[in-house]
Amino acid sequence: MGFQSINSTILTKSTNELAFKLTSFKNLDVFDHLVRYNYYSIILIEKGGFQLKIDLDTYDVLPETTICLSPYQPFMMTSNEETVGYMLNFHPDFFCTYRHQNEIETEGVLFNNFSSEPFFSVNNISKFIGHIHNMNSEIKENGIGIHEVLISSLKIFLIILVREKRTFDKTNNLSKVNEKPALMQSLVDSIEKNYKSLHTAGDYAKILFATPQQLNKVVKSNCNISVSQMIVNRIMIEAKRELYLTSKAVKEISGDLGYKDEFYFSRVFKKQVGVSPKLYRDTVGFAKME
Repeated sequence: MGFQSINSTILTKSTNELAFKLTSFKNLDVFDHLVRYNYYSIILIEKGGFQLKIDLDTYDVLPETTICLSPYQPFMMTSNEETVGYMLNFHPDFFCTYRHQNEIETEGVLFNNFSSEPFFSVNNISKFIGHIHNMNSEIKENGIGIHEVLISSLKIFLIILVREKRTFDKTNNLSKVNEKPALMQSLVDSIEKNYKSLHTAGDYAKILFATPQQLNKVVKSNCNISVSQMIVNRIMIEAKRELYLTSKAVKEISGDLGYKDEFYFSRVFKKQVGVSPKLYRDTVGFAKME
């Protein structure tokens, strides 16, 4: 399938804000500065290598790569060559990944994965581009039940993408030679179990009978971040989930996550996410499940 220009948007009628969007591009001009979106983004790079800056890290990325971005995750992309790709955006109010986590398992795999890179290569990117074109056709036809059709199509798209990501992770982990992969996995498991109460590398070093230096070395070689950043990443995932899915006050959320000072927690959140907890809740949405 040759390149076909796409630019389709569905807005939320009550707010007139973006609900779902599909676009194509033949250069990275629109991404050549740091941007943050208050919705989920999936970028498929079909042709051309590029440099990706995301959060605090920089990567040289090959074509046939998929990038998965959570709301307010900062990124930029630059390239000296023609870079062809497609972008799918959806707001959490259009499709709540948390509500469908038991079915699709996107959280922790495609989005908000605190221990791996937010991009991966795919074996048959044309398959995913085909899904993009099919969804674009639905929007152009604007037939009856378009919202339900797009939700179903998006779920299928995400399921296939999760399968591809799991295959990539399995293959990549088998081929990657790590200094202490067992220690790395033990750390990830320990953070998952204790992130609400233990916030420092020293805390986890005691649990794992290691030194903070050993933990930082293995995390740096695997994820290119520090142990402290990995811990904060996991805390922020839960903070964002609580802000979106519950009506808890910020003070209560911060306390549940081990922060006695609500204002300190808010400063940490804004530094990591780019906006305050209140603005995050106001702009990402509020799908209370209580």
